[in-house]
This record gives sequence, structure tokens and C-alpha cells, in this order.
Amino acid sequence: MYEAALRIRKAAEERGIRIDVEFPDPIVVEAGALSRTAPYIQDKGYRKPLVVADENTLRVAGGKLLEELAALGLAAEKTIVKPDRQGDVIADEASIVQVLLDVQRYGADVIVAAGSGTLHDVSRYAAYTAGLPFVSVPTAPSVDGFNSKGAPIVIRGEKITVQAIGPLAIFADLDVLREAPPAMVAAGFGDMLGKYTSLFDWTFGRWTGGEPYSELVAEITERALLECVRNVEAIGSRTEEGVRVLIDALIESGLAMLVFGQSHPASGAEHHLSHYWEMEFMRTGRRALLHGAKVGVACAEIAALYHTLEPESEAGDAETAAKLREALGRVPGPDEIRALLRKAGGPSTIEELGVGRELLERSLAEAHRIRPNRYTLLWACNEGRVGRRS
Repeated sequence: MYEAALRIRKAAEERGIRIDVEFPDPIVVEAGALSRTAPYIQDKGYRKPLVVADENTLRVAGGKLLEELAALGLAAEKTIVKPDRQGDVIADEASIVQVLLDVQRYGADVIVAAGSGTLHDVSRYAAYTAGLPFVSVPTAPSVDGFNSKGAPIVIRGEKITVQAIGPLAIFADLDVLREAPPAMVAAGFGDMLGKYTSLFDWTFGRWTGGEPYSELVAEITERALLECVRNVEAIGSRTEEGVRVLIDALIESGLAMLVFGQSHPASGAEHHLSHYWEMEFMRTGRRALLHGAKVGVACAEIAALYHTLEPESEAGDAETAAKLREALGRVPGPDEIRALLRKAGGPSTIEELGVGRELLERSLAEAHRIRPNRYTLLWACNEGRVGRRS
């Protein structure tokens, strides 16, 4: 079993916690992992795999996978998800229906997602809708959602997250991942860096809003985050060890969400800002930004705001107030976060992203409405529940 999965199960057993969720099995992270995918699909008894890719991921992984599936006598077919008018492949109604039509046309019995986060979201929801399993073949270490059950999809221009299914197995080929565009590697680091503020928001929601919480899951997520921070230079240089650390952390963060059953540990106000910017770019016909690039910059902006607030004013007692101050103290300041983003090779400011000051201010005032059921410090700030530090 994958090392992170073993570590999580051992930690749960030591605390007397039962984990009912099934993890993907196997999770293979190694050079050459792509070549283990076709034999796995054959051994599982599938005969009509549908490989979902785009033009780029077909070239770097999907094409070879199709050849290896055919060499084993499997009736493999492909769906090349088409870009939208701006030239972006997005997880929207059109992309999902395109895959579903091919599932019907070819009588597929398993879907293989060969791509990064968007293609996984399209594949997982299409597989869920068609009642099929899916297998994950990441082509870039860009997001922590490869093994998620949630699918962020765009419906009529609005981004929502719906429950779907997780992958049966993950085959993450380090040779493929190291060749991913530098911006996508940096985006994966940005997605992990966002855990600084998401973990704080989860702590805040636990102590002031009664949100469900798991010490185990929080520790798993924080460990993955700090491992990335310690190895930021290697990640930015895209060494084999740096890419391994990053993809391991992204998968471990996803496993933590599976254990908890919700995205709280990995998604807070920084993700709400990211989604707000994404929907604004779609509304105005602008090219999409990488998810993790937005999350990393949004983390810096949220950290800047949070360090001016008094979260402890929401506490009902001195002990809770002390816990909130301690939790906020673990969130680096915006300058430190931006420095880490630069070391990873990604954008560090809204100007580099192309997000204007007006959009930033509007998102800080309104993005909490994207997930109204989440009790984040951003929500409390905008509802007038907490004050500013003097």
C-alpha cells in the first residue's frame, strides 16, 4: 500500500479511529508508472476503457496509454475534450456531455483520466453519472484533487462542487510529471500553500461556528504542507525529488479529504477568492488561470487581511481566544507566502495574475457567499462579527 495511506491508517489506529473510506489501490508514484496502467486495467477485467485527455495530455501520456491498452487486446477508445471559445479546457456541461456521449457510443466499461485537475473533474463526474469506475493518470502535479470524490464543475457560468466518485487507482509517472510545464508545477505548490489559510479557517470554524473537525486530518494536511515548504527549491527546480515530494503531498492532502469526507482541511477563504476570480474571468470572456496559481496568490491576500483582524473576539472564553491566536500565529505573513511562491516559480501577486485591484476588493467583500455554509474568518469579517486590530 502507498506509504501515505499506510501512515494515515497507522495514525488512525493509534488513536482508536476507524477509517471506513476505501483509498485508491494501488497508488503508484514512480518513474515509469504509466506503463503499469494498462496491465492493471486488464487484470481488473475491463475490456473497453475510454481514455479522457486533451490535445496536450494525449501527446504526453494518453497516446502511449492507448497503444499499450491496444497491445493487450483491449478495445480502447479516446475522448479528446474540446476547449471553449477562449481556448481553455474546462469542467463544464459541454465537456461532461462530450465524455458521456462517447461512453454510450463505445460501450465503455471504465474511464481513464489522463490529465491534470480539470480532466479529472470531467472524468469523475462523467464516470459517476454513467455508473462506471475511473482510473487516475496525472500528467502534472498541479492540484490536490486527483483522489477526491468532489468534482468542481461549472454550470451556466457558476462553479459548484458536487459529490462524485474517487479513482480506483492512481498511476503518477514521475517521468511525465517532471516534463509538465513549470507553471503547472508551481500551481501545485500554490494549491498546497493555500493550506496555511484553509487550516486556520477550519480551526476558526471549529471553535466559533461548531464545524466538524478532525485533529488527525488536520495533522495529515499540515504535514503535507510543511513538507512542500521545506522542499520549495527542489520543487521550483523540478528535480525528481522535488516533484516526488509535491505529488506525494498533493495525493496525501486528497487522502485527508477522503478520510474527513469534506474539503474543509484543504479549502477555505483562499479557495473562495480563487473561485470568485474564475467565475469573473469566465463572465468577461478572459482566459482561465491555473487553479493553484490563483489559490497561492489568494492565500497571500487572505493572510494579509487575517493578520489585521481579531479572530479571538468571536471566542466565548479565554481558552478559545488563546487557541485562535495561536492558530493565526501559524499563518505566515503575506510577504513570506509571496516569497515561497516566487521560489516555486509561480506568480506571487494579483498583478502577475492579471487580477485587478477592484476585482480583489470585490472578492474580499463577496467571495464568502460562494460557500455560505462555511464559517470562515472572511465570512465573520464581512458579517461584522470580528474587528480590526488597533
